[in-house]
Amino acid sequence: MKVHILPALSDNYMYLVVDEKTQEAAIIDPVEPKKVVEAVKNHGVKLTTVLTTHHHWDHAGGNEELAQLVKGLTVCGGDDRIGALNKKVGHRDQMKVGNLDVQCLFTPCHTSGHICYVVSGQPSAVFTGDTLFVAGCGKFFEGRPPEMYKALIDILGKLPHDTLVYCGHEYTENNLKYAVHVEPQNSEIHKQIEFAKSKRKANEPTVPSTIGDEFKFNPFMRVQEESIKKYAGKSDPVDVMGFLRRDKDMFKAKH
Repeated sequence: MKVHILPALSDNYMYLVVDEKTQEAAIIDPVEPKKVVEAVKNHGVKLTTVLTTHHHWDHAGGNEELAQLVKGLTVCGGDDRIGALNKKVGHRDQMKVGNLDVQCLFTPCHTSGHICYVVSGQPSAVFTGDTLFVAGCGKFFEGRPPEMYKALIDILGKLPHDTLVYCGHEYTENNLKYAVHVEPQNSEIHKQIEFAKSKRKANEPTVPSTIGDEFKFNPFMRVQEESIKKYAGKSDPVDVMGFLRRDKDMFKAKH
């Protein structure tokens, strides 16, 4: 498996995922269709599949145009609000892109139909849209804390720790500002801040991280840790999740 990171809009990422044996490819969240078509041509691959994480325009807004530009695409997603959708998928559904195995994980909260996609490889990769970010998570637009807890801890958190995490936005530096506010003594966060700063200075993406990394520095993945519970003043990890989201929303407004 080869993953080509395609920056889009101001801070979005699209991902061209290629099976190197067959040269078949899938695109994750093709919001800028012309850029996708150009990348497909440059890499000499055959685009067969669109994997849409959720219906928001900055992820699904390019689907119709791409379906016009590239005929015969299988357009996947878990929400009827997704444009050009012709293959609705649900939790644990399996499909192939060339020889690559793709598994769909239903992770509602940011939106009620959000899907993350795990693509098999050495290591595997998970494309998390706006559910899991490097050092953060998506806003709870259509869900509640128990759903995000389930998505992050019980579903994504159960993936092998070396699974590569490719998220939908370049939010890492801002997320880390909040993470260090919550856990100022966490040396892993300080390391990640230095890494993120150097990457962004070089105009390079901070993705991918790994599931194992996220458990070290992402407060939303660390809701079972005593340091995070203490910060939130709550003992139930689900309550901690809800507290952190409200707190970060206000923190963002202040900074």
